[in-house]
Amino acid sequence: MHDNQDFSVSELIQDFLAARATRKPSVHTLKAYERDLNLIVALIGPEPVTLGDLSPRLLRSAFARFASSRAPASVARAWTSWNAFFTFLVTEQVVAGNPMSAVDKPRLAAHSPKPLRGEDTPEQLLEAVSKADDRQRDPWPERDVAVLALALCAGLRLSELLALRVGSFLGRPGERRVEVAGKGGRPRTVPIEPELDAVVVRYVDSRRVRFGRARPDEALMVDRKGAPLQRGGLQYLVSSCYRRAGVNDRVPKGAQLHALRHTFATRLAEDGANASEIMRLLGHASLATSQNYIEVTAEQQRAAVRANRTNRALGKLG
Repeated sequence: MHDNQDFSVSELIQDFLAARATRKPSVHTLKAYERDLNLIVALIGPEPVTLGDLSPRLLRSAFARFASSRAPASVARAWTSWNAFFTFLVTEQVVAGNPMSAVDKPRLAAHSPKPLRGEDTPEQLLEAVSKADDRQRDPWPERDVAVLALALCAGLRLSELLALRVGSFLGRPGERRVEVAGKGGRPRTVPIEPELDAVVVRYVDSRRVRFGRARPDEALMVDRKGAPLQRGGLQYLVSSCYRRAGVNDRVPKGAQLHALRHTFATRLAEDGANASEIMRLLGHASLATSQNYIEVTAEQQRAAVRANRTNRALGKLG
């Protein structure tokens, strides 16, 4: 049924969210879709907004007002949400075409990787956190090291760490792996080396001592009361690890846990991994994103050569 002008947009949004939910995205992703869609609907006009109200002209006007008080990244995300919504409506034969091509999307600067600064910073961080800190009310170094190691040595995102279950790790010793669902619900399998496997086992053993044996379907990462860690709790945990290790000044602004994942990818590139390998291990949607790590590594190498005093001496020769 094409272009049914009387369809309620609010009802169509709920249909779209229900369809997206089958892809198993994170709760955060679904809420972002719903928020972006409803904010634009509110700017188009008072309820009930119908499909007939979603003309290119009204959409452009709503997005212009939306953009007036928001960062380009927020506008781009809302545009992507609406583009996905209209793609769904076209697929369901509710509309004949997608009008979002008539609405400008902000051009965003390419995101450059933000790994931890300092050649030995990851090792220093792990070494410091592995020791019980008497200043903490209830030290749990096994848990803290496991969080850091899964980001540094498996490249897991914050949402992926929170989604891990006790039974997420599969395979025989020496061939262990973890299966995660990344952005957009894209599944990927990450190899778990014996050293990282041992860190996870020590954490699970320490958790068993504190709270008893856990079921395979229980959340892997828990707080000091045994409840599943939430986003804020995990972010605070990582920040406190940086403080305890004295490396706060080596963490790129705004990166926090993502700096650990970027460090994982950057070291892969430094050790010779190509963009396709990095793409598979990190679950990137685009090869260009993975290529960024290789380009940054090349720039770092060139900067190191440029710092060579002999090169500067050459510049003084006649």
